[in-house]
Amino acid sequence: MSNSIREIRNDLLGDAYYECKHPSGLTILVYPKKDYASTYAVFGTNYGSIDTFLKEKGGEAQALPEGTAHYLEHKLFESEELDAFTRFAETGAAANAYTTFDKTCYLFSCSSNFRENLKILLDFVQHPYFTEETVRKEQGIIGQEIQMYQDSPGWQVLFNLLRCLYHSHPVKIDIAGTVDSISHITADLLYGCYNSFYSLNNMVLAVAGNTTADEVLAVCNQCLQTAGPVYTERADYGEPADIVKPYIAQEFPVSMPILAMGFKETHGTPVRTLREKIITGLLLDYIAGDTSELYNRLLSEGLINPGFDYEYFAGYGYASVLFEGETKDPQKLADEIKAEIRRVKAEGIDPEAFERLRNMSYGKAIMGYNDVEDLANELVAAQFEGYHLFDEIGIYRSLTAADLEEQLQHQMNEEYCALSVVLPGKDEEL
Repeated sequence: MSNSIREIRNDLLGDAYYECKHPSGLTILVYPKKDYASTYAVFGTNYGSIDTFLKEKGGEAQALPEGTAHYLEHKLFESEELDAFTRFAETGAAANAYTTFDKTCYLFSCSSNFRENLKILLDFVQHPYFTEETVRKEQGIIGQEIQMYQDSPGWQVLFNLLRCLYHSHPVKIDIAGTVDSISHITADLLYGCYNSFYSLNNMVLAVAGNTTADEVLAVCNQCLQTAGPVYTERADYGEPADIVKPYIAQEFPVSMPILAMGFKETHGTPVRTLREKIITGLLLDYIAGDTSELYNRLLSEGLINPGFDYEYFAGYGYASVLFEGETKDPQKLADEIKAEIRRVKAEGIDPEAFERLRNMSYGKAIMGYNDVEDLANELVAAQFEGYHLFDEIGIYRSLTAADLEEQLQHQMNEEYCALSVVLPGKDEEL
């Protein structure tokens, strides 16, 4: 079986990784780290919780129960004989999986028996085994997981915010679904989703650490089954530009209120570019990072604690800037953040402060190439989002303060802002 391997090199780092489109249809990415003790592998599919429709290309969209992708992730570890976790334990590997809004990934890390562990990973992901009995049994297990998240104030304040921001996009739905929605999941449904979304042409294998491209490909040549073309596509959720409502509050047994504030964005294309994400990350560091005037003033006034955080929350068909944290006065904190955004929009970006932030973020990005777990996960994300892992280095080196100023004029608009709070007091919705 012939494999065409392409080297992707960065001379600044003196590093390279390797890309192969395997004859089976799978994209394989290998980042060797010769002197490292461990190896980390991720086998991912471009299928996540927002894929609540099964849509054949050019055909009608079939609604899927909320939480199906997460449910399928749980069930895929099972088999007629030993489950995958037991097999990994016998080889000394640590295995796990995760479902996000837009992908599902299966992974392991090991310091020995790499080939055997990779065979296990490729084997169980390619051989689903579901019965109606085991599917029904899982409903109780996942139902308990759903209840755990419903009892988490930090989780609920976020999803309450997303329900304020989004009318129809399924990003507002809990990744695990609801107790009711998962009750409609059957073995036949799981097989249908597996056959549609788990085509190797819709997947990627990323490996980083103490291995080589030749070693990975040797195992893949033994284990991969030829896949057919991908016939599914993501649905258009018809999300409007406006928000649902500006405020929601919920009671929880907490000692301190929790805030989640978001600024919804609307774009002509469904995904944000890597450049847009990097610029937004720098903007958020500039406005509210731990070296900013705002952060230190809010901290000294007791309006935030060191757990205060922010992110650019973006994926297929959605993008929002989010701020989260505990605070004694949610409304005042929200007003202070909005006021600082208005000030920066009016006054612009200080060039010296920008250079410090850019250099600091650039340095963190460079250091990230030493973490095999981050490398493998980022390789998967890069493949699904259409960029190469080293692209960020060139972007950081090319950015100017003017680039941030230009993008800020189109972001964090108060017209599209919503506030979600968790309070120790009575429920209230406005």
